[in-house]
Amino acid sequence: DAACKNRPLDLVFIVDSSRSVRPEEFEKVKVFLSEMIETLDVGERTTRVAVMNYASTVKVEFPLRTYFDKASMKEAVSRIEPLSAGTMTGLAIQTAMHEVFTEEMGTRPATFNIPKVVIVVTDGRPQDQVQDVAASARTAGIEIYAVGVDRADMQSLRIMASEPLDEHVFYVETYGVIEKLTSKFRETFCAVNVCALGTHDCEQVCVSNGASYLCDCYEGYTLNPDKRTCSAVNTCAPGRHECEQICVRNNGSYVCDCYEGYTLNPDKKTCSAMDMCAPGRHDCAQVCLSNDGSYSCDCYEGYTLNPDKKTCSLLCAPGRHHCEQVCVRDDLFYTCDCHRTCVKTTAMPNPVSLVTTEESCKCEAIVALQDSVSSRLEALSAK
Repeated sequence: DAACKNRPLDLVFIVDSSRSVRPEEFEKVKVFLSEMIETLDVGERTTRVAVMNYASTVKVEFPLRTYFDKASMKEAVSRIEPLSAGTMTGLAIQTAMHEVFTEEMGTRPATFNIPKVVIVVTDGRPQDQVQDVAASARTAGIEIYAVGVDRADMQSLRIMASEPLDEHVFYVETYGVIEKLTSKFRETFCAVNVCALGTHDCEQVCVSNGASYLCDCYEGYTLNPDKRTCSAVNTCAPGRHECEQICVRNNGSYVCDCYEGYTLNPDKKTCSAMDMCAPGRHDCAQVCLSNDGSYSCDCYEGYTLNPDKKTCSLLCAPGRHHCEQVCVRDDLFYTCDCHRTCVKTTAMPNPVSLVTTEESCKCEAIVALQDSVSSRLEALSAK
C-alpha cells in the first residue's frame, strides 16, 4: 500500500567491523545497510539516517544531518572501510548517545516526537561494559535493536536491547543471510502514513508519526497554539534581527534599512550618517550646517534667516526690523536711528537759526515743537 511507509525516525546504524568480521562479511553488512536504506522513507522531514563504524575505536561515518536522499547515503555506505580490531560496543552506544543524537548533528528537537532508534549489528561479545551504557541510552529515550550474527553473544544482545526483547533482538547464522532481516525491519517500521492519505488538517506541512501525524510549518513561519495552522514569524521582533536601525519584514525574512540622513553600509546591517550638506542634498539658500544625519540652514554675516528656515534677507530690508525711521546695520545686528532735522527761520529782524537733533528718536515731538515755535514767530512778526 502506498500509504504504508515507515514512520519518521532518527535512525542510527552501529556496525561492528572488528577483526572477527572478515572483509567479505563486512561487504555483506554494507549490502544490508543499503537495502535497509532503500526500504526507508528517507528525507529531511521523514527518516534521517546516520551510520557508525566501530571496533576498538568508534567512527561516525556520517551523521543524521548529512544526507537526505537514498543515493547519497548508499554511495557513502559503499566507501566505508573496516576498522579491524576490538569490539567496544558500549563505547559505540555511548558515542551515539552523546555525539550523534544531538540537534547540532541533525537530531530533531524533542518537541517533534521523532523516535530515536539504534540498530547494532555485531558478531561477537562486547569487550567493555555495555549494560550500564545501554540502560542510560534507553532512559534517554533511545530505542535499541540488537542484531547478532554467527558467533554473537545472545546474552549481550539481550542486555543492550530495548523491551520487549522478542521484538528488539534478532539473530542470523551468517552474514550471507543478513538481508533476510530487511523485510523484518520493514514490517517493524511500517505505519499507516496519514499524511499520504490526505486525511490530515495541517495547514502547511504534515509529518507522519507512526499511525498519527504532526503538523509543521515552512521556513519563516511558526506553528500556532492550535498545532495545525501557521503564522509568519515576526522576523523584525526584538532579538530576531541584526539591523542597527530599521528592520523591514520581507516574506518570512527581513532586510535592513536606515533612518533619513543615513545610508546602509556594505554589511547590509549597520548605517552611516550621510553628509546632508553635500551639493544637491539640502535646500539652504546660503549656509548649510550638518547635524548628525540631518541639517539646518544659516545665513551669511549681515543677513537673517527667514521664517521658512531656508532663505535669508538683509537685516535692514523692509519688514525685517522694528525701527520706526532709520535701521542701521551693525555686523550681525542692527540699531535704530532717526531722521536728522534742521529748521532755519529769517522772518525776524535779527535772523535766528534753530538746529535740533533728537538722539532719543522722539521725532514726532520735535516736529510738533518746531511747528509751535514757527507759529509764535509768525505771530510776533505780524505784530
